[in-house]
Amino acid sequence: MTVADVRTQDRYPTRKGTESALLDRVDPVVWPGVSAGPASEDELARHDANGFHIVPGLLKPAEVQEYWQELERLSDDPQVRADERTVVEKESDEVRSLFEVHRTSEMVAELVRDERLLDRARQILGSDVYVHQSRINYMPGFRGNGFYWHSDFETWHAEDGLPAPRAVSVSIALTDNFPFNGGLMLMPGAHKTYVSCAGRTPEDNYKSSLKEQKVGVPAEDDIRKLAYEHGIEQFTGPAGSALWFDSNSMHGSGNNITPFPRSNIFIVFNSVDNAPVEPFSADKRRPEFIAARDTTPVRR
Repeated sequence: MTVADVRTQDRYPTRKGTESALLDRVDPVVWPGVSAGPASEDELARHDANGFHIVPGLLKPAEVQEYWQELERLSDDPQVRADERTVVEKESDEVRSLFEVHRTSEMVAELVRDERLLDRARQILGSDVYVHQSRINYMPGFRGNGFYWHSDFETWHAEDGLPAPRAVSVSIALTDNFPFNGGLMLMPGAHKTYVSCAGRTPEDNYKSSLKEQKVGVPAEDDIRKLAYEHGIEQFTGPAGSALWFDSNSMHGSGNNITPFPRSNIFIVFNSVDNAPVEPFSADKRRPEFIAARDTTPVRR
């Protein structure tokens, strides 16, 4: 099989009909090719086994404060709020996410190039990388809505055309993540099972899915099987902590009804050897600000 065949063959079919399925992952989690970097052998082993690992104190307190001020600046800017890259909460109309933030904020652009992020991403993916997606997420107190269980790769494969789960996300906490303010939950080890979802992709699905995902979510029986087999862990920790997780990790978050907001910088690195092709289960590509097609490698 040629490289072109691997890239265009649908090895992870989804949204093809009325039946869901649990399929074995056929690609590595930690890829060979790059040995030097900040991730230890133990961290890489945990990432391979669980599909995620946590780096406490990735950002120093002073850096957290600077990024929080940048977050406030962006969310208060009327032009930013009116931009199509800004997603608001379905009911409260408060800002939920700012997409392509590495293009609109020089501070975040510098963070993407920071060796603490870039070199770790290259270690995990075994190659040069580019930014598939970036955003700042807000979960306000009292009214912050969560996200149902899902695998990001299922969407990125179906709607963006990523051939393989050779992408890794980093979520950097800008606020303290408590067990009670909507922190991210993950199923350790479930990343080695691909959940093929039932249904079809509606036209312009992204416009509603960024607020509330209804297509590309696993069936309850599939979630139950994975949860009983693998259990559930939650990302908690002080501001500045970072969660690195595989693109096929099964994860979700609950609503935040506490007074304590939860915000984070979210960056998705994809291997340059896993560049997107045409969507596998959608009629057209999603916008560039959600799924980049410029695969120029990130350099320091």
